[in-house]
Amino acid sequence: MEPGRLQYSWISSAESTKFVDVVKQVTAAIKELGPNQTFLKTKAKVA
Repeated sequence: MEPGRLQYSWISSAESTKFVDVVKQVTAAIKELGPNQTFLKTKAKVA
């Protein structure tokens, strides 16, 4: 797995604004990384 693609955050059910902030931060970080280069789909080779 590429660094930066997995993130953990402890958020209480009472912290809705923190949840929104964390989701925005993680989404922005993942978009900045671009497509995952490790698990690219390839066409099947036909014999």
